[in-house]
Amino acid sequence: MARKAAGRPPEETLSLWKREQALLKTLVVDRDTEAWQRDPAFSGLQRVGGVDVSFVKGDSVSACASLVVLSYPELEVMYEDCRMVSLTAPYVSGFLAFREVPFLVDAVQQLREKEPRLMPQVLFVDGNGVLHHRGFGVACHLGVVTDLPCIGVAKKLLQVDGLENNALHKEKIRLLKAGGDSFPLMGGSGTVLGMALKSHDHSTKPLYVSVGHKMSLEAAVRLTHGCCKFRIPEPVRQADIRSRDYIRRTLGVQGAPALRPERSKKAQRPKACPQGASEEPAVTKPTHCLVERGKDGTAEMSLSNDNDIDNTMPSLSSPCFCCSASVSLAKSSLKAKPEVRGQGSTFYLCGKSCRSLDRGWGHREG
Repeated sequence: MARKAAGRPPEETLSLWKREQALLKTLVVDRDTEAWQRDPAFSGLQRVGGVDVSFVKGDSVSACASLVVLSYPELEVMYEDCRMVSLTAPYVSGFLAFREVPFLVDAVQQLREKEPRLMPQVLFVDGNGVLHHRGFGVACHLGVVTDLPCIGVAKKLLQVDGLENNALHKEKIRLLKAGGDSFPLMGGSGTVLGMALKSHDHSTKPLYVSVGHKMSLEAAVRLTHGCCKFRIPEPVRQADIRSRDYIRRTLGVQGAPALRPERSKKAQRPKACPQGASEEPAVTKPTHCLVERGKDGTAEMSLSNDNDIDNTMPSLSSPCFCCSASVSLAKSSLKAKPEVRGQGSTFYLCGKSCRSLDRGWGHREG
């Protein structure tokens, strides 16, 4: 039976949370603290981490907290830890850390005790850092508590200190041409709270990068771009993929990935099996997506089930453009008209869960 977290906390609890944020905020370090952070090529950086919390569909209490560590610059998974947890605090905008951070801290501590040689040198967090109502988002909270460098990466703009997703902001986004292009997010107070970053050449929406802890904004933006195979930084993307897969395998949830109840309009993300997993997730009939990138740069796509696909094509295969899984091309001639036109190349996606190639994954106001 689906369970619901408690309602909005009483004002006394919110006041305590605000005081704790204010206290911990004084410990945030917003400058580079490690030699590798100051190196143009990040020489000396070998391990990057990502964290995520995924929810069971229709259940705001049951969740999966995940921590992954990837090699750098190869961005291959070296370590993963997924565990089911029961959340007690409800989601309240601006207080995400009090709902999720305790479980992420526990995952980091477990790694520190079990495999200290695999400890990440920096953590990517799906949420905001100093770009926050009170200048202390989930990335700051996790960084201070674990004493690790942290980077906050959000998919949508948190409109604080006068920042607005208005016509001027959208025009600045339009002027971002290539992966790595960015512009500062200056609030009404005159403080630069973060950067809007075009993380990938084919991304149509920017990421909002902000300092979490023990790293400068300039280094955080460069490293975020360097960790993006797709729009989302690979450490966060892999943490999300594996936490959702763990839910499916553990609870027998089939079909599309579960959505976070507090994240409206969140697109589905690609699936992947954790390293060393002995149990295969349930397999549903694949739905293939033919992605054609032509000259006009638009990014749309349509899906078609195997039953709707011409069976006359020869037996071939190609890696999924999103998650690299093998995609059979034996039935790749879609009856449905392909809707993606862009760069003169044709790519293939393995199924519905990889539709999020160039779309946002929801909004977290940390």
